[in-house]
Amino acid sequence: MKNKRHFIIDFDSTFTQVEALDILGEISLQDHPEREERLKKLSELTNSGMAGDLSFRESLEQRLDLLNAEEKHLEPLVNRLKSKVSTSFIRNREFFNENYENIYIISNGFKEFIVPIVSEFGIKEENVFANTFRPDTQGKLNAFDTENVLSSNNGKVEMLKGLDLQGDVYVIGDGYTDYEIKAAGLANKFYAFTENVERDNVLQKADHITPSLDEFLYLHKMNKAISYPKNRIKVLLLENVHEDAVKIMKNEGYNVTVIPGALDEEELAEEIKDISVLGIRSKTQLTKKVLDNANRLIAVGAFCIGTNQIDLDECLKKGIAVFNAPFSNTRSVVELAIGEIIFLMRGLPDKIGEMHAGTWNKSATGSREVRGKKLGIIGYGNIGAQLSVVAEAIGFDVYYYDLMEKLALGNATKCKSLEELLKISDIVTLHVDGRRENQNFIGERELDLMKDGTIFLNLSRGHVVDLQALKGHLESGKIQGAGVDVFPKEPKTNEEVFESELRGLKNVILTPHIGGSTEEAQVNIGNFVPGKIIEYINTGSTTNSVNFPNLQLPILENAHRLIHIHHNRPGIIAHINNVLSEHDCNIVGQYLKTNETIGYVITDINKAYNEEVIEEMKGIEGTIRFRVLY
Repeated sequence: MKNKRHFIIDFDSTFTQVEALDILGEISLQDHPEREERLKKLSELTNSGMAGDLSFRESLEQRLDLLNAEEKHLEPLVNRLKSKVSTSFIRNREFFNENYENIYIISNGFKEFIVPIVSEFGIKEENVFANTFRPDTQGKLNAFDTENVLSSNNGKVEMLKGLDLQGDVYVIGDGYTDYEIKAAGLANKFYAFTENVERDNVLQKADHITPSLDEFLYLHKMNKAISYPKNRIKVLLLENVHEDAVKIMKNEGYNVTVIPGALDEEELAEEIKDISVLGIRSKTQLTKKVLDNANRLIAVGAFCIGTNQIDLDECLKKGIAVFNAPFSNTRSVVELAIGEIIFLMRGLPDKIGEMHAGTWNKSATGSREVRGKKLGIIGYGNIGAQLSVVAEAIGFDVYYYDLMEKLALGNATKCKSLEELLKISDIVTLHVDGRRENQNFIGERELDLMKDGTIFLNLSRGHVVDLQALKGHLESGKIQGAGVDVFPKEPKTNEEVFESELRGLKNVILTPHIGGSTEEAQVNIGNFVPGKIIEYINTGSTTNSVNFPNLQLPILENAHRLIHIHHNRPGIIAHINNVLSEHDCNIVGQYLKTNETIGYVITDINKAYNEEVIEEMKGIEGTIRFRVLY
């Protein structure tokens, strides 16, 4: 009996996400003229009681006076509470099924609404200890059983003394009254439950802060719903990624840190040491040096289209999956390109500057329509192709060049060479990727090939244009105007000064890398990238990964999913299956994809396996990374 384990769980803000009396107030005070004032006071009294700042008996009496509740309000309260059970409790029903005899709900709330909720999780009514109402003849709930020890200060301590539990006792709760059980020497440890609310003075007293039931079960090696508590997965988000991304990651249960700007190599190498998921935009450089310090990193989210700022090969070697947002800001870049072309064709940057200086220069000289002009698009990917469609719709004759064979959209014409496109185009717009080979892709030679008076745009990557050469051609008039959104060297934060040889030139639009920076695009990216990372962590699916073999996996049901990332060598899949066979593990599904560097194999096995299987799988020669999903 001495090693028997007992679990004491609080109800309000622990078993449920809310304080039940607060919800009862929302129901009972629905038509009351002082509803808002009373609800605010009710919440203040609840927090004071839970934090230990107010005696519990006093807090309870004052709250019941405010509630104006009746017996008829209990049924709608129970219905509301059923939808407010803490997420991690719902996820871990198996814990309740297996331990129901040793789980006790000890609450300063009321049995009338607690029993209907916890009984659905198999908890016995005789294991529920709470207050009880004493309705008056009109059914009003303004009194309670004052003989019940839980209606008074230190009530939980007195209740535990009476139970005289033999063995190990663990308390999970969010309030000071839960801590008092441990303080009285009646429990081994007190776990401050923070999934729903955090109380500073309670956290200071806790033996362990428990952001979810998953964390508690993990510590006691009882977790069966998930492989690893999500609160232990540290996420670092840089460069002002959209607040939706932060919210999604936090709601998933991850431990999220946000840093507004970019970090340099040394700073990031230090910050990344215990990070599991990194989210960046275009300024942060994820180099080999940084990755060598990323001992726990399993996934990177690029909250943008490009990934040239990430050493994809090194990520692949280390088994780190990288995801980006290849479509989410496409429309935003296209619209900026169209707007800048029209501005530059009309000479508006100079006209606007003159007007602000007080000069009235009404003239049509050098101002041209875009209709009928030849637009040359270099790079016919997602952005280039959509620009092609929009440009044609407003009257451009569209030409494009791409190294890959791409289907022409609409009436666009494919050029056989870059030289052909440069010679015939009135406007040249660049939409290539940031690979190293594209360094100074447009330089002296390419600019010389362009028509006199050409309009030039670069909204792709900063290093693909020789800016000194562009400056010379702008000053000579060979290039009539330019729009540049990206630069070889960009400030890390908005506080740094922007330096460029293009500053001050006539008919030049300089923008601070905002091609995809619209509210709509950032919302799209902020929702898309976290979704892919979460799917990868939860299921192993690598759809849309830019460096991993792409696998779309079915939802895991009644099995363990073994994820094995390894160097692409012959015989590893056979070795994996031999290990499983030797341990009589039944394979219920297996999925494999490889590229020239790694193999990515997913194996679903039945529930029966032992720890030796895991160790042997990790020990297979060529293994890069291995993890288990429930």
